[in-house]
Parts: sequence; C-alpha cells; structure tokens
Amino acid sequence: MPATLSEDANLGRGATITDQERHLGLFAATGVGVGAIVGGGILALAGVAFSVTGPSAIVAFALNGLIAMLTALSFAEMASKFPESGGTYTFSRKVLSVEAAFSVGWVVWFASIVAAVLYAIGFGFFGLIFVHDLFEATGRTAPAWASDQRIATGIAVAAIMLLSLHLAIKTGGGGPWANVGKVFVFGVLILGGLWAIARQPISQTTDSLQPFYSAGTLGLIQAMGYSFIALQGFDLIAAVGGEVRNPAKTIPRAMILSLTIALVIYLPLLFVIATVGTSNGESVTAIAQADPEGIIAVAARNFLGSSGYWLVIVAAILSMFTALQANLFAASRIGLAMSRDRTLPSWMSQLTSNRRTPVYSIIATSILVIVLVLALPDVAAAGAASSLIFLITFAIAHWLCILVRRRSGATPPPFRTPFFPAVPILGGSACLGLAVFQGIAVPSAGTIAIVWLSIGGILFLSLFARRARLMDVTTIAAHPELARLRGNTPLVLVPIANPQNARAMIALADTLVPAEVGRVLLHHVVVADHDWNPVADSRPLDRSQEMNRELLYASAELGIRAETLTTVSHSPMQEIARVTRLHRCESVLLGLSEIGPEEQKSALEDLLSQLDVEVLVLRAPKNWLLADTKKILVPVAGRGGHDYLLARLLGSLSRKQKRQVTFLRVVPKATPAADLKRIRRELNRMARDNSAGESDREVICSDDPVGTVATRAGEGGLVILGIQRISPHQKLFGHFTRKIAAQTACPIMVISRRG
Repeated sequence: MPATLSEDANLGRGATITDQERHLGLFAATGVGVGAIVGGGILALAGVAFSVTGPSAIVAFALNGLIAMLTALSFAEMASKFPESGGTYTFSRKVLSVEAAFSVGWVVWFASIVAAVLYAIGFGFFGLIFVHDLFEATGRTAPAWASDQRIATGIAVAAIMLLSLHLAIKTGGGGPWANVGKVFVFGVLILGGLWAIARQPISQTTDSLQPFYSAGTLGLIQAMGYSFIALQGFDLIAAVGGEVRNPAKTIPRAMILSLTIALVIYLPLLFVIATVGTSNGESVTAIAQADPEGIIAVAARNFLGSSGYWLVIVAAILSMFTALQANLFAASRIGLAMSRDRTLPSWMSQLTSNRRTPVYSIIATSILVIVLVLALPDVAAAGAASSLIFLITFAIAHWLCILVRRRSGATPPPFRTPFFPAVPILGGSACLGLAVFQGIAVPSAGTIAIVWLSIGGILFLSLFARRARLMDVTTIAAHPELARLRGNTPLVLVPIANPQNARAMIALADTLVPAEVGRVLLHHVVVADHDWNPVADSRPLDRSQEMNRELLYASAELGIRAETLTTVSHSPMQEIARVTRLHRCESVLLGLSEIGPEEQKSALEDLLSQLDVEVLVLRAPKNWLLADTKKILVPVAGRGGHDYLLARLLGSLSRKQKRQVTFLRVVPKATPAADLKRIRRELNRMARDNSAGESDREVICSDDPVGTVATRAGEGGLVILGIQRISPHQKLFGHFTRKIAAQTACPIMVISRRG
C-alpha cells in the first residue's frame, strides 16, 4: 500500500480550560506572587546589597522594583491575551517556533525548580536554627542532632513531600495564612524599627546613612544585579494563569498588587536596618560585609532585642515555606503546559478526575526538586543560574510583548501596557543588562544554564521533537490566528480551470487559510499559443472573463475574500509551477475530474514533481460541498512522510464543524494476535497525534485492502490519501490511490508534503 499516509501527525490543542479549573480569585492569585516574592529574597540578599553599596541598597531595591513593575506590565499584557498556564513558555509557544518555545520552557521550568530547591534548603536551615535556638533560649543544651545538617536536609525533603501532597489533593497554591503570618511579622519588624527611629535624634538617623553611596554608581549597579531576583515571583501568577478566574483583569491586578506589597515591606525594612539596625557607631556596610546572611537578624536584635531576632527567624521560616509552595505550584504548571504540547512526556498532562490537579506533573517536579536538594553540589551557583535564566526570560517576555501587540491586529490584548513600546523596551534593556552583569559576576551560572539547555536539546530532538512539532502544526490549524502572531501570512494558490469546481475549491482553500490570517489566490491560466493574437482571436479572453466572473461570484456567495490572478501560457502546468515559485506560496490546492489508470501518467503528476510546496489534490463529484461532508476516512499503512500536512489538514477541516474522522488500518487475515495488538496500539497513537478532536480507529483483517477501503469509502465522506514519492522529484498517485479512485465515486484528497 505505497500511497497510504505516514504514521504520526500530531494535534496540539492544549486542553480546554473549564470553569472548575479557574478557581483562583484576586486574593489567591496575589497570594501566589506574595508567597514567592516576600521574605526569602530580602532575607538572603539584603546583606549582599548593603555590603557592596551601603545604605543606597534602598535605592537599588527601589530601582529593581521599577524594573520589576515594567516587566510585570509586559507579563500582564500577554497573560491577558493568553490566559493559560505556563507563563513565559506559553507566550513563547504562541509567538515563536516550537523549538524556541521548548528552549524557553525548559530553562524556566529548571529555574523554578532550582528556586524551589533553594527555598526548601532555606526552610530546613531556618527550621533547624529555630529548634537549636529554642533549646538554648529555654536554658537547655541543644542536642547534637539540632546542629546536624542532615536533619535540615530531611526537613527540606519532608516539606517538599508535604506541599506536593497538598497541591495534588487541593486546587490552588494554598498557604494564605502563611502569607498573612509573614506579612504580619514583617509589619511588626518595620513598626518596631520606625518606633526606634522616632526615639533617636534625627542627626543620628542621618549619620547612619552616611556615606550613602559607599561604592559609587558601580556599587549601586552591582547591588541591583545581585538583588533583583528578590523581586522575582510575580511571573508565577502568569505561570498558573489557566487557573485564575477572570484572568484579563485578575492577573494584571494580582501582579501589580503583589509587587506593591513586596516594595511596601522591603523599602521601609531596608531603611530601618540601615538606620537603627547598627550599634556602637558601626556602619551597616561593615556589618553586612562581616555577616551578609544574618544582617536582618542582627539588626532586629539591635532595635527589638531578642524578640526581634525571633521575629526574623519566624519570618524566615514562613517566607521559605510560602516561596517553596509558590515555586512548586508554578513549576508543576509549567510542566503541565509543556506536556500538553508534547514538549515533555504527555502523561504529565493528566489531571485528576475530581480536583483537576496535574498530579503527575506535580510528582515529576517534586522528584526533581528532591533529587537536587540531595545531590546539588553547588547550591549558590545553581541559584545564580536560576537568577540568570529568569532575567533572560524576562527580557524575552518584553520582546514578545512588542511582537504580540504589533501582530494582534483587530484583537489586541484586553490589558495593554501604557506608554507602549517604551515600557517593554526600557524593561527589556534593563533585564538584559542585569543578566549580562549576572553572567559576568558568576560565570558558573552561565555554564550551568548552557549545560541544562544542552541536556534539554538532546532530549527534545531524541524524544519529543516529532510529536511536539505535529502538535504545533495542529494547534495552528485549529487556531489560525497563531500564524499571524508568529509573523506568517500563508498564501494558498488555487488554480481553477473548471468553473463547476470553483465553490468547492474556494471553500476548501479558505478552510486551510482563513482570510484573517492569510491569502487565497485564485489562478486562471489562459491557454494560448506563443503567436496568439488577442485582436484576431478573442475567444481565450472571453473564456477568461467568464471564468473570472464565476470565481468572483462564487467567492462573494461564500463570503470569502479571495484574490484572482490571470496569466497567459501555452503550458498551464508549467505556468502554475512558475506562479507558485514567484509568489512563494505555502501550499497549492489542485482539482481534477479523474485519476487515470497507472499506465497513463498525467501532466498533473509532472506538476507535482516540480512543486516544492505542500500540495493537495481534490477529486470530487460535481457540485460537491465541503460543508456537507461529515465523515473523513484516513487509510493508514507504513510511513508516507505526510504527517505534518495531514495534521494541519485535519485540524483545519475540524476547526469550524465537527467531523467524524476514522483512521483505518487493513492487515492480512493471517496476522498474529501479538502483531494485531501492536498495530492497534500504533493506530491509537497515530489517531491521537493526527486528529484535532475525537476520532475512531479501526483495524480490519482482510486480504483485499483495496476492496475493504473502497467499501468503507463508499459509505460517504472524504477519503484522504498520501502521494507516492519515488524520489524528491518524482511523485505519483500510486497503484493504491488509482484503484480506490477507480472503484469509488466519493471525494478523494491526495496530499503531498513539501520537498
């Protein structure tokens, strides 16, 4: 059966998001951002910022807050346009190629996983400190295990497992009370510090801020580079966008609100640390250089006594816990989005039937986090790599925002960034500059990012590429506006010689390339000799005018905006090939009345061999209408190599109306049972990969495959077959196609992929 279709062709729909899945309101969505941003970053990075720039760390955080706000605006615009889970990966998938989108998703998934690792380790570390110091605070000697780092690791692993279980059985990120608790604790620290400031002379407050720029402009920039990641986390709201109610309004508000809450906490807290967090005339710069990790605890002890120290420990535990929870939540949703697109294993996209939670994506993400907690040799370098990746992807997000706005046409995003394109240009430039600084400051970060990306590239090309590309093809077929978002304006050429076929051909062409995203060019060739004189013989012109009237009438009647082109040539097939090359057509739709016997090689087959584009040949009865076709039969055997074109065709045909697609495999009666089982499994996989919706799969045992397919084809509908490729430049209808055509009167479409 040489003319049967190839095996795999995927459909990428991305599962429909139900109201049950959209369960996060403004408070819960903001909680995801607050949980990820507030606490962990400033506890870890305030000391570093003070050590390199002194009190002007306040300015560094404020400038980073401005950059983060600009970035959040770009994220909010795209999240309102694409309210699905996945964040930067989803935005990339809509606008870039599937390979580029995988690269972005792969590194963002890794960055979120590493962030979860860091917060899990931090939770274990501060949890162990809490236990150790609690013993000493009560006058007892702390046992040896209270200082054992293995216990801290065990606490981290236990927290990961507990939160993973919680995410699997409960919708949403959870942890609202932990967020409220840590915000309350930070509020107490700030109010205590402000009270201490009010009680000391103003001169003492101003003196503690001198020298304000201890390392000048360079130190300020360094502090920004080191501490920007403390404001990362607003992007996680976009990463869980598929679970947010009223996303066009809720996501932008939640992003801005979470960043605002973070800055309202961070800036006063930094001011308090710089002004009343020191004693005995010491500068905050010197204290931070001596103990950057403990600067906030030291400062709190100075103005609140031991109670301040304990407040910091409690704030640290709550901050690490909520940040771990938010990153696990977001990373599992990035994995879910990628698995739905087949850029990760498809089993990760399965949802529980009752809660609709991606339990397998949660498990896979959590296992990776646990493995890295146990095995990561250089946590600091991995953290720097995570920061670098986030900065690069933020810069990409700004660029994507510009592309989305310019390519959205008549359907712009519901939320639009003000002062466009200044906001994404400034924000993207700042993020890229900080990324360059991070790469220079921590060279190992870039190495880790490149190694991880290389691992992903190998996995993608060896395991995921084919199915992911097929899914991408079908996604674009089902949602043609994605072609416009990717900057493509596909053109389909429709040569028409018989006006009776005009309606069917125009309708089919518009289904393949809708007018809002591409162009349909109707081509009529006036056949005339080289020495034709139109003045002496006007008959070819008269026929051409009549043909153009028919084409325009049919287009208007169908409500399709098609263009017409009339050319003159003594060789119609050569002229069609020339026009195809001249206009750089993506595909050509041809019609013919009959497919002749094998011994009569047609001029159409010569044309097929000349065309290096996708070609679809339709043989249909007179007055056949695509809208009346409810059934599609796809005979399958072997690998014809037409899977991408088949996926696009089926996705296009099923976009506007539901059609019953049946994949049929005919095997000899003597086929062993074990082979039958394998064939059914392969057919099921192919059907899932090729059909844009539900499809039927049949395996029929028969020693007469042509007769079997002809009988099924006679039951009505459209039969889709693949061209037989002898070589790249020799394509034939093939024995199987000719036999089917001879024994049936049903519409048949023969497809030929590019190349």
